[in-house]
Amino acid sequence: MEDSEQAVLAGMLQAAEDAAPVQAVEAVTGAIATALDARGVSLLIADLSGRALVRLTHQPAAGGPGRRQGEESAEILPFDGGPYEQALRQQTPRVVPGDGTWTVVAPVTDRGEAIGLLEIDLPDEPDEDAVARIARAAHALAFVVIANRRHTDLFEWGQRTTPFSLSAEIQRRLLPASFTCEGGAFTLSGWLEPAASVGGDTFDYSLARNLLHLSVTDAMGHGVASALTATLGVGSLRNTRRRGGSLIAQAEEANRAVAEHANVRGAYVTAVLGRIDLTTGRCELLNAGHVPPLLVRDGRVLPVELPGNFPLGMFPGESYRSGELALLPGDRLVVVTDGMRERNAADLDLPGELLRLAHLHPREAVRALSDAVLAAAGPVLDDDATLLVIDWYDGHGPRRSTSGADTARVSSDEERSAHRLG
Repeated sequence: MEDSEQAVLAGMLQAAEDAAPVQAVEAVTGAIATALDARGVSLLIADLSGRALVRLTHQPAAGGPGRRQGEESAEILPFDGGPYEQALRQQTPRVVPGDGTWTVVAPVTDRGEAIGLLEIDLPDEPDEDAVARIARAAHALAFVVIANRRHTDLFEWGQRTTPFSLSAEIQRRLLPASFTCEGGAFTLSGWLEPAASVGGDTFDYSLARNLLHLSVTDAMGHGVASALTATLGVGSLRNTRRRGGSLIAQAEEANRAVAEHANVRGAYVTAVLGRIDLTTGRCELLNAGHVPPLLVRDGRVLPVELPGNFPLGMFPGESYRSGELALLPGDRLVVVTDGMRERNAADLDLPGELLRLAHLHPREAVRALSDAVLAAAGPVLDDDATLLVIDWYDGHGPRRSTSGADTARVSSDEERSAHRLG
């Protein structure tokens, strides 16, 4: 990296730190625009629906497209298969010629999590070096967004196509900060498609030095009561995990917590808990009254047979048992909630869909599966539909990435086109 570019990146970070959290992105994009002599620059963040981008702007004047809150404006750009969607899904910059200008859109990404796009309008066609500089600036912008969204609701507001109910707000806080994570040995992505009345689903994961922890849970009922039961379950699981407890200890502590503290008599939580040894691929799984996990291996989809356990909270003194699975390179482990399998969603051929989408990056696969559920049981679901997809590659250690993503693992244009036509 040239000294001049290092100076630009240093200036970006300083501008972000000096600005208020709600102005940090504008300060950074302004620094980028000055350095590149750009005519315009914007951050487009990924909408929580996974089906659009949102351009956030500060416009005192009334009117304009999209949603408004005070002087803040959110312009929604639905995915249409064009260069913006391609740049986000392919995790590579796109150069779009316009009327007297050239627009570069570059992914704003961290560890495979597609936060959004950096959009820059230039007076002249950029060469490869200029596009590469913009891509690196977009990667730096990802860290600015991650750091500053902890201090403001602006980004969260912009990502919400529709207002959240109280139960949805509680449920949102139970999900991990990033829905996608790439490591040397694995890639994972989760997704939650909420019901009209939130059904208490969650997914979670955490990385230790040589372990990947994961969980998918489903609290009984709907609405605020279900969200509060889910809070008890997830809070207990995290607490025991962070104290170094085993999967069995996590289940037994959560079982007691839900039984003792849930505000609804007879409340319970079904769950699949997992722990993958990243050095060996040994996967320990515990099923507490939940839909069995699925293993996609060598063109087949098989349920993972595990010891049976009661749901968490059903019987306070219950003991729990786990099972093991040896993951092989090329395996895909899929954990879903019953919203993917019951009621109208039963019309969905889930094993067939998993095989049809087997070559998509998990980030793309979970969204495609969510679309398939909505097509079969939507447009409004009776129950939350949640899934967690983990691809196992082996080879624990550093991963190879370009501007925040492992481009060797992204879904090809041909694979994505085949999915659209299927």
